[in-house]
This record gives sequence, C-alpha cells and structure tokens, in this order.
Amino acid sequence: MKIPSLLFVTALASLVTIGCKQQTGDAIKIGEFASLTGKEATFGNMSHNGTAMAVDEVNAAGGVLGKKLLLLTEDDQTKQGEAATVVKKLISSDGVIAMLGEVASSRSLEAAPICQNNKVPMISPSSTNVRVTQEGDYIFRVCFTDEFQGKLLAGFAKRTLKASNVAVVTDTKSDYSVGLSGYFVTPFTSGGGKIVAEQTYNGGDKDFKGQLTAIKAANPDAILITGYYTEVALMIRQARQLGIKTPFFGGDGWESSKLIEIGGKDIEGAYFSTHFSPEQETPAVQEFVKKFKAKHKEAPDAMAALGYDSTMVLIEAMKRAGTTDEPKLRDAIAATKNYDGITGKITLDPQRNASKAAVILTVKDGKFKFVELVKPE
Repeated sequence: MKIPSLLFVTALASLVTIGCKQQTGDAIKIGEFASLTGKEATFGNMSHNGTAMAVDEVNAAGGVLGKKLLLLTEDDQTKQGEAATVVKKLISSDGVIAMLGEVASSRSLEAAPICQNNKVPMISPSSTNVRVTQEGDYIFRVCFTDEFQGKLLAGFAKRTLKASNVAVVTDTKSDYSVGLSGYFVTPFTSGGGKIVAEQTYNGGDKDFKGQLTAIKAANPDAILITGYYTEVALMIRQARQLGIKTPFFGGDGWESSKLIEIGGKDIEGAYFSTHFSPEQETPAVQEFVKKFKAKHKEAPDAMAALGYDSTMVLIEAMKRAGTTDEPKLRDAIAATKNYDGITGKITLDPQRNASKAAVILTVKDGKFKFVELVKPE
C-alpha cells in the first residue's frame, strides 16, 4: 500500500508542478529591481508598492493581451554591484520581457548596459542622472533629468531663498549627487550667483563636522545638499548643533519619511524638489492617494507615484504594440506621448526622457508640505 501511495503523491506533485509551469507560461513576466533593504530601502519599497499596485489593478481588469502579468521583484539591497547581478538573473533565468527600476541612478547605470545588450526594454521610475538613458535605445525613464532639476533649483535659490551665495555639498560616491551638483552650479553662477564653498562626502558617512565648519566660515545664504535622505538628515542635525541657521535645500534624493524621522525638528524649514505631492488636487492624484492609503495605511510619496507610472507606461505600450516582442515593445514605449500619469503628462523625447513639471516641498510641522509647481520652460 505504501508504494502506490508514494506513486500517487509523486504523480500529484508532478501535475501540480506542470500546472504551475503552465500558469507561469501563460503570464507575461515583468522584472523589477529595487532597494528593498539597506540604507535606501524606503526608496525601493515605495517604488515597489506603486509598481505592484499598477500590476494588481491591470490583472484585476483582465490583464494585457489576454494574459495576466507576473511581477518578478529582486532586492538589490542598496549594494554596489548587486543590481547587475539580479538584473542578469531576471533576464537569463526568469525570462522577463521588460525591466522596471531602479530609483537610484548609480544602480540604474549598472543595469542599463545589461538590458541594452540583451535588448530588454528598461524603464526607470526615478533615476535622474542624465547618463542613464544615454546607455542605449532600450533604456527609458518617466522622470525629469538632473539637468532640469539643477536648473530649477538654481532658480528657486535666487527667487524664493533670495540667495546670492550658496555652499554645495556633494556625495562623491553617488552618480546622482555628482550630476545634480554640476547641473546646479552652471545656471546659478551664470545668473550671477556665487558658490562660496564646495564640500564632499561619501555615502554612508556619519560625521560631517569638518565640512560644516568650513561651510560656516564661508557664511553662505543657503546650503545645497544633493545626496540621499540618510546623510542629508544627519548633516542638517549636525549643522544646527554647530549653530548654522542657514536654510538647506536639495533634490528628490531627500524624498523619504526617514528624512523627518532622522532629522527631527532640525529639518523644519528645509526645501527639496521632487516629482509629486499627495496634496496636489487633481482627480488622478487624489484617487491614487485614496487607493494607496487604503492598501498601505500611509500616503504615497513621489517614488510610489513614479513606480505606478513607469508600470502603466509599459503596460500601455504593450497594448499599443499588440505584442511583447521586445523590438516592437521598445518602439511602442518610445512613442509614448501625453500619457496622463499620476506625476503629470508623460511624453518621452527622442532621448527617451520625460519632459514634465517638478514640485517643491518643504518640511513644516513634521510633514512634507507643497510649496510650488515648476514647469519646464
């Protein structure tokens, strides 16, 4: 009796396995790589939540091209080199037809050549470094670039902060930070502004007193930090401890609830540019905020909205292409025009970048508050 039972269990297991493979074969596999753990985990988790929401909504409505979507997500752990490893796996082992990611420009730059060489379309939700899409014609983004962001921050410094003399602090380990600092300095100085101090640090540093002491001596009107939220919050706390009362401002790398959690009251009054605010009163934004809060019990940030938009741009391209064949899908993504995204209308230019508006947020009473919308000229 034991042998037939064993044969029955084995046969049943085989049927289950075949059934699972058949179900997977009927699905359209989409890859996603994100920093779900590590020091920039809020980026990856928010972006993933937006991506997953879009996939769930499309599947609930019947899928795409008669098939359901299967999102295969890999954690790159915020580690250098890990993005390349997981993207290679998603392409070679899992057979994904497109790639979504990453938030951070350095990790997108690791993955982009791999996607390009394998002719797998890649859409970054929020990597703003100009070089990302220059890696090839299969690489796209649904966010603005640092060239635009640097220029708008230069204008903001002069217009709103009334700053003529600015100190700039750059994370030399971050392609994003180095690029954004460069794109700020040129328009700011050409418009008559002066950079009175330039200081650097390495991502992961925790002591910034040396840089801040030098900045204090330069007596700037405002201080620009172009890095990510963890170091930014620590730096501003240490600045206040040194008696620096100068206003701080930065870019979308600040976008995380951890900025306020780490910075506390010292972060009050700081400003940063980003892609989205849940306070924007358009019907699309408010509906997205309502759905996101119902699912995740918190408001979405820009990374969540961009994760959603990058996924929907890919899905809409699949519908227009009528196929998941990569070259035709690539062409359909490139043809994206006036897509009504959560973060605004998305049109991809010939360099595969999105031309769109940015928002400025400030920290007030322990929350991010909308200040203004800045449109491309």
